[in-house]
Amino acid sequence: MPFSMDILHSSQFSAVRFTNGGATRSRSFTTQRFNIRANLPFPKENAKYHKELEAAIDVVHSACRLCVQVKSSLFSTDGKVVEKIDQTPVTVADFGVQALISLELSKLFPSIPLVAEEDSAFVRSRNLAGTVFDAVSAEVSPTSKTLTQDDVLKAIDRGGKDAFVFGPKPATYWLLDPIDGTRGFLKDNSALYVVGLCLVVEGETEIGIMGCPNWQEGVSGKAPAEVEEDSEALPRSGMMMIAHKGHGTWTKTLNSKPESSAVWTRCFVDGFNMLPKARFCLIDSQTWDFLPLSATLDATSNANDVGSNQVLLLVVCCGSLIKHFMVASGRASVFIQRKKEKTIMAWDHAVGMLCVHEAGGKVTDWEGTEMDLAADETSRRSIFPKGGILATNGNLHDQIVQLISDQTAVV
Repeated sequence: MPFSMDILHSSQFSAVRFTNGGATRSRSFTTQRFNIRANLPFPKENAKYHKELEAAIDVVHSACRLCVQVKSSLFSTDGKVVEKIDQTPVTVADFGVQALISLELSKLFPSIPLVAEEDSAFVRSRNLAGTVFDAVSAEVSPTSKTLTQDDVLKAIDRGGKDAFVFGPKPATYWLLDPIDGTRGFLKDNSALYVVGLCLVVEGETEIGIMGCPNWQEGVSGKAPAEVEEDSEALPRSGMMMIAHKGHGTWTKTLNSKPESSAVWTRCFVDGFNMLPKARFCLIDSQTWDFLPLSATLDATSNANDVGSNQVLLLVVCCGSLIKHFMVASGRASVFIQRKKEKTIMAWDHAVGMLCVHEAGGKVTDWEGTEMDLAADETSRRSIFPKGGILATNGNLHDQIVQLISDQTAVV
């Protein structure tokens, strides 16, 4: 029987104040706040990295709550939505999540480096340090040390591209995508985004956590009675997925009641073994015609009218990790992405790869080779799949690899 998750509520919950400005802020913590004690759905004594997983569950939960708080002010407060140089929309939540997770993990595991998407240069240049500080200070766990704005900026940079040089030797590190699918964050609640965190040990992903704050109850399949209404925490939505190598993939609603008899649910991939009528997810910027499979199979997004030589395209926005989430939870059969650039960022896939594997699926490049997370010897930030990424329920994997190979040979 799965173990429970105890959720402790305090009578006070820090509201997030968003203000722009360059003034340095600091905050001391003297009152109780919302805390989580995470228990796992499998015996700890058999899980080598159970301490790391418990800590990661806690911090991803807090990060999801930070996202919800920031998003609640997104369209009513100036300065919340900004753009990177490459025009990718990014939010204060993106930097806030990275700072929060960096701060919390460095307290518990100071010797394990963090590899993450952001650095503080953009925050500093746009005078957003105070705004990010406010978001983080409302969620960070209490310590005897007063948190300062400089602490938050340093925490962001701890995961930046120049923070750590690995070299060719085996390494252990946290890999973080603070918000995968930032376009989804900027949309209404029908679009999805994911906080993705995993621990990589000597090239192998050992534990992984994905938090999707606005996953709707109608999608997750949980009854409303299983979810606790708490306007101070998370809304009536949200899902967390975890995986530990050798112990499966599991999900729970982000605000499940602790007394629920089924807080954790074991995940398995679907059982489709024929490509026609299988359910596919694509990266948001790509279409079916862009893929080699389109030469032999047609596609439709109409679930009520899937032809004998068609696959069903599921419209799932936004980002890559939510597609892995769909495959691992059995809601999609295949996620396929064509590589457009020479490299793909490791944080866009690593945690999803583990969740799919532990749910019974398979993830490789288009030639059927598993991803090498240590191939980027210097920074561990990139992976180099041949052709693209292919995540499946396992049953369909070899068929798709063969179809891609056949089509490539024809071309």
